Amino acid sequence: MNPIRLLLVDDDPLVRAGLSLMLGGADDLEIVGEAADGGEAEALVDRARPDVVLMDIRMPTVDGLAATERLRGRKDAPQVIVLTTFHADDQVLRALRAGAAGFVLKDTPPAEILHAVRRVAAGDPVLSPTVTRQLMAHAAGAAPDTRRTRARERVAALNDREREVAVAVGRGRSNAEIAAELFMSVATVKAHVSRILAKLDLNNRVQIALLTYDADLLPEGDR
Repeated sequence: MNPIRLLLVDDDPLVRAGLSLMLGGADDLEIVGEAADGGEAEALVDRARPDVVLMDIRMPTVDGLAATERLRGRKDAPQVIVLTTFHADDQVLRALRAGAAGFVLKDTPPAEILHAVRRVAAGDPVLSPTVTRQLMAHAAGAAPDTRRTRARERVAALNDREREVAVAVGRGRSNAEIAAELFMSVATVKAHVSRILAKLDLNNRVQIALLTYDADLLPEGDR
């Protein structure tokens, strides 16, 4: 099995050195490069072809938000995990909307950061249902009318069953929980999620959750 190829992006050399030291010893992970800003990261992605980019969100030249948007717009885009010092802020939300697979705090224990990298490389977001709800609740209360209207127009492309699955994802339910609630197999849930992502041109489950929030589809208790 090939090791996970990881690119570290942070303007602080001490942070990069610490991450490299903490993560470099894992047998299933290879650090293929380090970058000091988002612009440098884009060039390194072309050369090093990482599977996952661990991206600082606040950098002086090209910040992590702009770099995430550019990287996730590529055909064979690497997965991106944003690094932050806050549990929930507007920049993290914007990065998630741009296609980041989740975020980790800079003071997260090394074993948890490694677990997050492995999960993202396997195609899973690194946000728990609780954190997903916290982030959505932080999105300045109810979505503005224009955002709500656009979100509802996009959700209208889904059939009734896909819409039910999308709402369940927005409520933070796992595939197994959705299968139990909607009386379908886990494989069928996964197929619905894949179709939702394709129909709505989204990257991951976090973006599905944020779209259902924007469209005001979630029950009051889950908002």
